Amino acid sequence: MVQRRFPRPSELRPLLRPAPYVRDSDERRLLRAASIADLRRIARRRTPRAVFDYTDGAADGELSLHRAMDAYARVEFTPTVLRDVSATDTSREILGKRANLPFAFAPTGFTRMMHHEGERAVASVAQQVGIPYTLSTMGTTTIEEVAAAAPDARRWFQLYLWRDRAVAKDLVQRAADAGYDTLLLTVDTPVGGARLRDVRNGLTIPPALSLRTFVDGARHPHWWFNLLTTEPLRFASLESTDGTVADMVNRVFDPALTMDDVDWLRGAWAGKLVIKGVQNVDDAVRVVDAGADAVVLSNHGGRQLDRAPVPLELVEPTVQALGDRAEVLVDTGITHGADVLAAVALGARGALIGRAYLYGLMAAGRLGVEKAVTILAGEIVRTLQLIGVGSVDELRPEHVRLRPNG
Repeated sequence: MVQRRFPRPSELRPLLRPAPYVRDSDERRLLRAASIADLRRIARRRTPRAVFDYTDGAADGELSLHRAMDAYARVEFTPTVLRDVSATDTSREILGKRANLPFAFAPTGFTRMMHHEGERAVASVAQQVGIPYTLSTMGTTTIEEVAAAAPDARRWFQLYLWRDRAVAKDLVQRAADAGYDTLLLTVDTPVGGARLRDVRNGLTIPPALSLRTFVDGARHPHWWFNLLTTEPLRFASLESTDGTVADMVNRVFDPALTMDDVDWLRGAWAGKLVIKGVQNVDDAVRVVDAGADAVVLSNHGGRQLDRAPVPLELVEPTVQALGDRAEVLVDTGITHGADVLAAVALGARGALIGRAYLYGLMAAGRLGVEKAVTILAGEIVRTLQLIGVGSVDELRPEHVRLRPNG
């Protein structure tokens, strides 16, 4: 039989130690966030529904987004054992410069809508951790303001070629003058995708105080307080910002964009040129023939054409077709550090991360973005060690395979 006794106070004392109190509410909120999914749950609670859905949602039935995520769920690593992985190197050369992690922050529109700190916070985290940051044409902070907020960051600029080419030319020149070294031309937006969550939520920029948003705002007073007491929310590169998201997108995007425009941009931009939104091998070859230094295999986070190709599945054939002529980057559906490593093992130079850091931004501003990077970096290190690989550069196709559907 088990003999029981009363524990001595000295034995209870180590078990009853309260966790240290964290005064900062943002830090407290992030303490239990162990994954990007955790940050997503916090973001959903912290922001109005229309704002969260803008970040979280995709086009039509959202099949493109879910298929992209499902592809990463099908990744199977082939680890080797008895390797010395006591030290790991997570750095990666991307477009001629070393990044401390094998990914960059992707361009995202309306970033100050997610949190009033917006692009400045994200760029400063990129500077801190040593990865590139990409400012969007649809950003809510100017080219020059981002440069001032993160003067030592590696800064890229994402461009939509406007119907008015003079405006695009001015943006390109401003980016060059402000020290941005890479230009990403997005080519998968002849028109805006059917983002049904935004339509159903009646999302406008700036958000309108309808009865529905007023009621939702009562549940998120901190967000509305920050919106109303900081600089007005606007598109920093657009003269007119009234109306729905679809209205603004279709005023800016140009359905007449062709390869001639890629040729023109190559002549106008002296830095690295990346074409973002490539969705088949033939187009990747065409844009590299026109002078692109890299392509981003992307379906725009599933936010344009639903039922679009899955970017991860395009990596191997695109790398084989391009060889050493250009670098291949990939985005869409990346929620874990292992996702990034899978893409690199299949041949990608690196990845672009979008939603993952926006969930962090919505959850706790700059601290949340830091947390997102910490989570992803930890997953990258741990996955490398468990695969039996000492550095990102050692990854090869034999380290990974995609399990069949079903």
